[in-house]
Amino acid sequence: MWEIKLAEGFSVSALGLGCSSMSYGYETGPRDDRESIRVIHRALDLGVNLFDTADVYGPFTNEELIGRALEHRRSEAVLATKCGMVAGPDGRFRRDGRPEHLRRACDASLRRLRTDTIDLYQLHRVDPAVPLAETWGALAELVTAGKVRALGISHATCAELDEIHAIFPLTTVQYELSVWAPQSKREILPWCRRNGVGFLAFAPIGRGFLSGRVSPDRLGAGDSRVRDPRFRAEAMRANEVILDGLRQVAARHGGATPSQVAIAWALAQGPDVVPIPGTRHLHWLEENVAAAGLRLSAEDLHRLDTLPAAVGEMHWDRLREARTGLADAPEAAGDRPSA
Repeated sequence: MWEIKLAEGFSVSALGLGCSSMSYGYETGPRDDRESIRVIHRALDLGVNLFDTADVYGPFTNEELIGRALEHRRSEAVLATKCGMVAGPDGRFRRDGRPEHLRRACDASLRRLRTDTIDLYQLHRVDPAVPLAETWGALAELVTAGKVRALGISHATCAELDEIHAIFPLTTVQYELSVWAPQSKREILPWCRRNGVGFLAFAPIGRGFLSGRVSPDRLGAGDSRVRDPRFRAEAMRANEVILDGLRQVAARHGGATPSQVAIAWALAQGPDVVPIPGTRHLHWLEENVAAAGLRLSAEDLHRLDTLPAAVGEMHWDRLREARTGLADAPEAAGDRPSA
């Protein structure tokens, strides 16, 4: 697999692996750490070297799993984790961007990941209770201290990106981006292009919906998707038109699957876009990686780009629209982070 240069001296594979579902979030069957470790090792064998996690996934258990999996193959991997969210005893989350918390969180992540350096340390959410300059300055100090190689952020406005990029350069911005969630193409991706910052596209398969393998009756009460309006039964029925569009394009490419078309669409958004589809199963990993070889035509891309908008908004979209007129906001404090 080819590599993408995100910054001077910082390159990653064209596809990454989102690891959260190995420990957290999606509940469509029992979890198997041994199988997850096999998936991570197979990803390395297939040329995938970027692994994305966060301290709140589990919480903590996802980082521990990644640390075990990569302990003897660390030199082959680019480790990306996140900070700035804290899990409460009731299972709800709050933001914490205080410098003292971030320093402690980094040290704890280093221990769980069994490494001396985090390759990409991402602020999971902006904490409105802490001046952003203080938060970002503390993260920059971790780079200076040699604990972190590069910094990224997930779910920030363009104004926030301007502020922090002037303090210490961003290497990546992470947002949801897929055929049914193209909103980041409006402002965030253009901002990244203007500033030479890479874009990590999480949920390129629409949190599983675009695979065609998800139905309302498969989502248990503990599955994070039950809080996503797009996964309500009536919305899923309405959104079948998007899935049908993917199937039509897949039919033009022999044995391609809707998932592969969805990933290929994300890759086609530009050489600075790195999709990080998640899975905990070897079969789906191999299917996802094979999508890197699928080239969509201009006609294919036009078909996908003109599909109807997804029915159902994520609540962070509505929150940001009400507050600032934008449609790319982070989740409200207390909600489970989706990436």
